Amino acid sequence: MTTTVELPYWVLLLVLGFAAVAALDRVLVPSVRWFLRRRMQRAVDRLNQRLSVPIQPFKLMRRQDQVTRLIYDPQVMEAVSAYAAEQGMPQDIAFERARSYAREIVPGFSTATYFGFATKLAQKISQGLYEVHLGGAEDSALRNIDPRAAVVFVINHRSNMDYVLVTWLASRHSALSYAVGEWARIWPLKALIRAMGAYFIRRRYSNHLYRAVLARYVQMSVEQGTTQAIFLEGGLSLDGSVGSARLGLLTYIVRDFKPDAGNGAGRDVVFVPVGVNYDRVLEDRVLIAAQAAKKRRFPVQPRVIARFVAGVLWKRLRGRFERFGHATVCYGAPVSLRDFLQSAPAASVEALGESLTARIRATVPILPVPLAAAAMAESDDPQDRAALIDRATTLVQDLEDRGAWLQLTGGTVESAMESGLQALALRGIITQDGTRFSRVAKQDEVLQFYAASVRQRLGEQGLTTAAPRNPSVIPSPNPG
Repeated sequence: MTTTVELPYWVLLLVLGFAAVAALDRVLVPSVRWFLRRRMQRAVDRLNQRLSVPIQPFKLMRRQDQVTRLIYDPQVMEAVSAYAAEQGMPQDIAFERARSYAREIVPGFSTATYFGFATKLAQKISQGLYEVHLGGAEDSALRNIDPRAAVVFVINHRSNMDYVLVTWLASRHSALSYAVGEWARIWPLKALIRAMGAYFIRRRYSNHLYRAVLARYVQMSVEQGTTQAIFLEGGLSLDGSVGSARLGLLTYIVRDFKPDAGNGAGRDVVFVPVGVNYDRVLEDRVLIAAQAAKKRRFPVQPRVIARFVAGVLWKRLRGRFERFGHATVCYGAPVSLRDFLQSAPAASVEALGESLTARIRATVPILPVPLAAAAMAESDDPQDRAALIDRATTLVQDLEDRGAWLQLTGGTVESAMESGLQALALRGIITQDGTRFSRVAKQDEVLQFYAASVRQRLGEQGLTTAAPRNPSVIPSPNPG
């Protein structure tokens, strides 16, 4: 027992190295992991105290645990068997394909990334480019939602800035989980978006197995109360109006919902209509070109994007940058899925989609540039400033009667029209000669693009949201 044993130095170093690895694996790493998990849980608890809709445990699960739970779900396993039989392949191959779909879809939400980095960056970008305002049923309605309900924000898709703007403005209420398309699967955007809790959708995958995995993930998220954000149109608006609903994700949400689950004790789903509008949509001409070509393809041109970003930064450094007008987000009155189905038991998903789309249209705010564009679009002839202001005043009165949300510069029609006409003239969409303004024929599609949100609101019949006492003034956000 006391005999001296001689070992080469390399063997001793190897033994000590193995011992250090064992100590790290069995003692230090679990302790550090436990310490970090405790700190994260305390941070989430503090965060949930100020959020209207708390972050649910399902969203905080490890990504690998969510993937495992998803692929072993009975409905997914049934879909795997059906797909294997349909394609004539072994079940283990079909199962691996389902696993790859799940890994692609399931996000890896990070509270620190979302609330510590992403929302602050979104705030800086939003306020750097626009004068941001928040309106609608906001605090009074959203804070009265059942805390156990799964909240789904249904939003019109005006610009890719929608992701940035709504993420920041909704951060007072909850962390949103978006469904994003294939455009976001580029490095390094993919990792950031996944860390923010977004899940990817490949529209070119039309097989039953992919749809089953996606549907089950959406259903599990809703069942666990995860807050969702859905662009109900399914894509960017090409003509400036709110399009009809795409029912894919909505169908997944409604499919397994039971309004009388547990005698009303089950988790409700509450849809919150959200209307977004801008004085300037950054990609407006790209969308108009896609509409003219009748193709929903937006080729990414890195040089154009880089030139735009460099131009903005250069102007800011020189103190000559002027923001692109107003950007406003309005919340409409929430809609309970349970109440909707109980009031209309035979209602279809199409009926629900039409109802939500109508509510989104009623929530889209009216801004100075769209108002000026709508006034200009009513005549092909040169128009005097005074006549345009009179026409805009009539439009505003009609919009207020319909309960529309208005963000008017200075709180008056005259100042809003002055701001809107100057913005249109600066971009060459209209020309100014003294007090007279004329439309530019080559820019008429752009003018109609901005006028569309006003025209659509005036054409909407019978549905209004609760208007404020002074709808011309909407408070600026202060998320804190």
